[in-house]
Amino acid sequence: MSEPGPEPDRVLVVDDEEMMRRLIARMVRATGHPVETAANAVEAREWLAAGDFALVICDLRMPGEPGSDLARWIRSTQPDVAVLMATGTNDPGMADMTLALGAYGYLVKPFKRNEVEINIINALRRRRLEIENREHRSLLEQRVEERTAALSEAIDQLRRSEEELRRSREEMLRRLSLAIEFRSHETGEHVERIGSEAYRLGRRLGMGEERCETLRVAAVLHDVGKIGIPDAILLKPGPLTDGQHRRMQAHAEIGYRLLTGSGNDLLELAASIAWTHHERFDGSGYPRGLSGDEIPIEGRITAVADVFDAITHDRVYRPALPMSEALEIMTSGRGVHFDPDVFDAFMSARTAACSGPG
Repeated sequence: MSEPGPEPDRVLVVDDEEMMRRLIARMVRATGHPVETAANAVEAREWLAAGDFALVICDLRMPGEPGSDLARWIRSTQPDVAVLMATGTNDPGMADMTLALGAYGYLVKPFKRNEVEINIINALRRRRLEIENREHRSLLEQRVEERTAALSEAIDQLRRSEEELRRSREEMLRRLSLAIEFRSHETGEHVERIGSEAYRLGRRLGMGEERCETLRVAAVLHDVGKIGIPDAILLKPGPLTDGQHRRMQAHAEIGYRLLTGSGNDLLELAASIAWTHHERFDGSGYPRGLSGDEIPIEGRITAVADVFDAITHDRVYRPALPMSEALEIMTSGRGVHFDPDVFDAFMSARTAACSGPG
C-alpha cells in the first residue's frame, strides 16, 4: 500500500462581498485545495494566526483596512505565505502595484475559472521555490537559525563529520608520503617541513588561508612518484649515472599519473606539484622544460622549499650543508632555478626568522 502524499496547501479567501467569497472559495476547492474565508482584514489575521495557510487571495479594496495593507502585513510577518490580489479594475498600473505589495499576482473580476486555477498553481509553485531557495542559501552561508535542538545537533554533527573527513584525508596523504620517505631512508619530518615551508611562502606571497592550507597538505606528496623508482637508484649512496639520473627524473611524471584524474581538488593540486616542482624558472628543468609563469605557482613554491630542505639535511649521497653555504647556493638560483618573487619571499622569511621578535 502506497504512503499518502503531502497534505494539499490551504488557501484563505478575503473579500467583503459574501457572494464573491463563496464564488472564489468554490473555484479554489475545485483545484483540490482546502479553503477558509474571511470578510475583512481582522478575520483574516485571526485565521492566519490560528491556521497554516500557503496562499491568501485578498480583495484590494475593502471597508476598514484595505487589502493592500493586509498584503503588506502578510509579506512582512509571514513570508512563507503567498498572496494574490483581487480587483474589479483592470488598471495598467496594477502589475506595478502588485509587485510593490509583494504579492505574486492579481485577478481581475469577474473571474474565469481557468484564470483562478492558473494563478493559484503559479503562486504556490513560486512560493515553494522561494522557500527552498531561502533554506538552501541559509545552509550554504551557515546562517540558518536553529529552530530546534535537533536541527542544531544535526548542523554540529555535519561540522564534526566534515572536520573528521578533512583530518582523515590529510592523515591518509601524510602516511602515503611517509611511505615514500621510508623507502628513501629519510625521516617523515622532510615532507612535513616541505608542507610547512610551502604554507609560509604562500602566505608571504599573499595567498589566502584556505589556499595555503591546501598547498601545505598537497606539497607533502611532491615526491610520491619515487614509489616507482628502483631501490638501486633511489638508495644509491654515490652519484648517479646519466641513465640512472634520467630514471630518477621519471618520478615527477609517475607522481603526476598516480595523483591526477580523481576530480578531487586536493589530489589534483598534489598531482600538479609532483609534476612541476622540478621545473626551473629559466626552462632548464624537467620533465617538460616549463619556464616562468608556465610553471604553476604551487610548483614554483614547492621547488624552493624542496631544494632548501634537501641541501640543509643529510641525504644518502651527501651530508647537510652549513646554512651560509646553503643560502649562497639558493641565491645563485634566483631567476635561474627559482622564481625571483618566490625566492625573495623565502629570503624574507629567513631574515624574519633570524631576527626574531623585537
